[in-house]
Amino acid sequence: MMIIQRTENPQWLSNAYLVAEGPGGSGVLIDANEVVDDLLERIDRDSITITNVLCTHHHSDHVGDFPDYKKRFGVPVLGHQLAAERLGRRFIDETIGDGDTIRSGSLEIQAIATPGHCADHLAFLVNGTEAFTADCLFKGTVGGTMNQGSYSDQRHSIMDRLMKLPPETTVHPGHREPTTIGDEWDTNPFIRVWRGVDPEGTERCLVRGRDATLILWGPDYDGTHKAWVRFDDGEDAIVGGSQVER
Repeated sequence: MMIIQRTENPQWLSNAYLVAEGPGGSGVLIDANEVVDDLLERIDRDSITITNVLCTHHHSDHVGDFPDYKKRFGVPVLGHQLAAERLGRRFIDETIGDGDTIRSGSLEIQAIATPGHCADHLAFLVNGTEAFTADCLFKGTVGGTMNQGSYSDQRHSIMDRLMKLPPETTVHPGHREPTTIGDEWDTNPFIRVWRGVDPEGTERCLVRGRDATLILWGPDYDGTHKAWVRFDDGEDAIVGGSQVER
């Protein structure tokens, strides 16, 4: 039976994951949040052989332990070419891209390009049933696009890539709790507006001093808010609620 274990950094709420075939089998580590002792203990206790470390994107709350992982396990860290360029060889050893497959024992892991939060963003689909979506898609919300990101890419990554997965697919996000593709299709407020189920908002607001329309005021994973805004020049963005003056 597949092992999936998550740790959550209490400050950033970012997740790191162990994914393995089962006790005595092979496995991988996905991301690193500087709170990984429980994962390392599970690896030792269940005699798991780590074959790879996978990087979803280059942001600091997801990569902190990569150098330590490499020293401990002597295995490569795999990430997007752009992540390798940003982080360097100390963090990323080999590059992977959209559609590439990583095998760890009986685990088959497909890389899915999901830019939008940032250009180097990858999701990982394990054995066709478990999607590790990092900062693209969360339970009840989506990732922001104002820092190094692209709204149009984010919408495409979610609607045309992740939402095409079977509804029963489990989503393991980069922050907080898991969900499923089906649940997000039905209840995620951003996806509901993109589907045309719910209307766009019309409230005027300011975002970083720029005039905009508040298309959607939604939840964020940390209990605050996430907003989809449209600036008066036609640019759309997904931003933290604290950046919006209503």
